[in-house]
Amino acid sequence: MPQVFRIGEYWIYFWTNENKPTEPVHVHVAKGSPTANATKIWITSSGKCLLCNNNSKIPNHTLRNIMRMIEARSSDVIDLWIRYFGEATYFC
Repeated sequence: MPQVFRIGEYWIYFWTNENKPTEPVHVHVAKGSPTANATKIWITSSGKCLLCNNNSKIPNHTLRNIMRMIEARSSDVIDLWIRYFGEATYFC
């Protein structure tokens, strides 16, 4: 799974198998190495973040900061998604 970037001890990454057709652009967030119960964050076409789930139970204040960082780098995340998966669709 490609690591997009890290924020402290949190990994922001894609799963290599995002189904067919490919799911809308999103990242997973986990403390330490990737896990199956990672938090999932959608990235909208305007570069904003929408929380899909917080399965990894990241504290709210930490999650808000992580989402701000993802939004600040959303164009890089989307570009990496397109390079990796060959296409991009959006949740909204």
